[in-house]
Amino acid sequence: MAGSPFERSRLRPMTGPTESSFDPVAILALRFGAAIRAAVPDAPGEIDPMITPSRQQQFGDFQCNAAMGLAKRIGAKPRDIAQKIVEKVDLADIAEPVTEASIAGPGFINVTLKPDALAALVGKLDTPALGVAPPTNPETVVVDLCGVNLAKQMHVGHLRSTAIGDTLARVFARLGHTVIRQNHVGDWGLQIAMVVWKLAQQTTPGQAPTLDLETIEKLYREAQKETSAGRTGLKIARARQHAKLIAEFEAEVVDADAALDEAKAWLVKLQSGDARAAELWKYVADVTKAACLENCRRLRTAITEESWAGESSYRHDLVPLVDDLVSRGVAEESDGALVIRVEEHGIKEPCMIRKRDGGYLYATTDLAAIRHRIQMLGADRAVYCVDARQSLHFKQVFAAAEKAGYASRNGEVAKLEHAAFGTILGEDGAPFKTRSGETVRLTDLLDEAIERASAVVADKSEGLSKDDVNAIAEAVGIAAIKYADLSSERIKDYVFDFDRMLAFEGNTGPYLLYALVRLKNIFRTASERGVDAEAAMDGAEITIAEPEEKQLALALLRYPGALAATAEALEPYKLCAYAYDLATAFSSFYKNCPVLKAEQPTLGSRLRLCHLTQRVLADALDALGLPTVERM
Repeated sequence: MAGSPFERSRLRPMTGPTESSFDPVAILALRFGAAIRAAVPDAPGEIDPMITPSRQQQFGDFQCNAAMGLAKRIGAKPRDIAQKIVEKVDLADIAEPVTEASIAGPGFINVTLKPDALAALVGKLDTPALGVAPPTNPETVVVDLCGVNLAKQMHVGHLRSTAIGDTLARVFARLGHTVIRQNHVGDWGLQIAMVVWKLAQQTTPGQAPTLDLETIEKLYREAQKETSAGRTGLKIARARQHAKLIAEFEAEVVDADAALDEAKAWLVKLQSGDARAAELWKYVADVTKAACLENCRRLRTAITEESWAGESSYRHDLVPLVDDLVSRGVAEESDGALVIRVEEHGIKEPCMIRKRDGGYLYATTDLAAIRHRIQMLGADRAVYCVDARQSLHFKQVFAAAEKAGYASRNGEVAKLEHAAFGTILGEDGAPFKTRSGETVRLTDLLDEAIERASAVVADKSEGLSKDDVNAIAEAVGIAAIKYADLSSERIKDYVFDFDRMLAFEGNTGPYLLYALVRLKNIFRTASERGVDAEAAMDGAEITIAEPEEKQLALALLRYPGALAATAEALEPYKLCAYAYDLATAFSSFYKNCPVLKAEQPTLGSRLRLCHLTQRVLADALDALGLPTVERM
């Protein structure tokens, strides 16, 4: 376990220090916190017990490092402070005696847990909920995720919004909260009307379209080209005062204006409920939805048709919403546009909700969505999993929603959060593109991941059928790219590297899948050898005798806290780090602590440890939305 990303960071009680916690870190923090308050009652400021794992086994399992900081604050010697803390702390039920001899160096207090106390905690963890207690204040959490646009295929950027959002939703649900997934689809406005206009040219009234999403996206690009032709060239020609080019580009702009007028006419038809426009729009929506949900299925998310929440669903709310904001003085006119000023939130740029030409913006729809989510869906918390480049937009919108009262229900203000994420980069450090410079389509990325995984899996799956190999390759490929995404700090960019992602060693998805398969193999092998694992575990007490058993037990006990930390920080990488830490602890245990060769009562104890590890690791992988396999 040494060197894992989980252990390198200072451990804190992630569920809050309570005696009901399973995590020894939380228990020690509570006990040492009480001891510090008793030993140094006049210490100013907040007290942090500073519980960290010991770096070397001879110094025990954990250290309390609070004495040095306290000594500086009150002008005393660290060892004197440590001695006072030792005299006050009560750890008799969970640790070996803590005495003056436990103080090391300038004032570190070493703690060694009692094996029987640790074993008892692990035994209590072995419940259906795996130690996760019901929340004191259960919330309804809306998670805004995926965020596709009509008439466009999902691209590599959607991997992040989809994987991160779905994982956070799963974690919130595991912690006992009610979760509502919302795929805020860009399905309304002039851009969509352009597609409807082009689609109308391809079909006749009464004729149902038969185009796939790729073809529909091409129509969208054609519409963009036709409605913008000549505009950039005309600006350049005028700047250079090139009369001939000016005339040529002016003619192109005339045609582009005519095309744009046609598209706008179809927008009016859409807005007025024209049957033909509505039929074509629905076709585009249905084709887009089917492709999106198939990608979400392949990514093993819980995003379904019920999660679909298009901008179109708020189209009738925009006029009354703006009227409400104006009538209450929340919105004001500025240079012909309507804005909500949010300087009181430290944001200089106002939130524009209506353009000078009367058009509405993303911010207008987002305000309508927030009002609906808080006041109609009953959300206490709304988490938006959207690219970091939209940070200013969401700061403005959240501030505007609070100012307007749309983020409140029954006098309580909901928590609005932007779970911003970085960019996926190519090996050149630039945004990940195809060799031709095009955006990478998500479906192509998944296909390539599975194809590459097939080659890797084929070498490691001797004796399995072709169907089994294909199923394993699909699971490994999907797990590889999802885990690589989730295991990166959310806000940071990361380089997409198939070779690293598909490795069966190190902090990767395939490594975790393999660890789970090894756990399952223990019980499969037991059956093949005639060992009744259920009977061996029935009534068996867990005992902690070997260092590897202790490290595995400590890792298991951190699971509830890892879930809580992930939800609190909106950081899936914390759960990934935990899963990797658990898998490496099990690997060390597996190498050094024979299971099926052991005699009772050791056999029963180690089988229980393995069974609990299997359950926790499987649950963690499921919370991450990773597919798993039975064999490998």
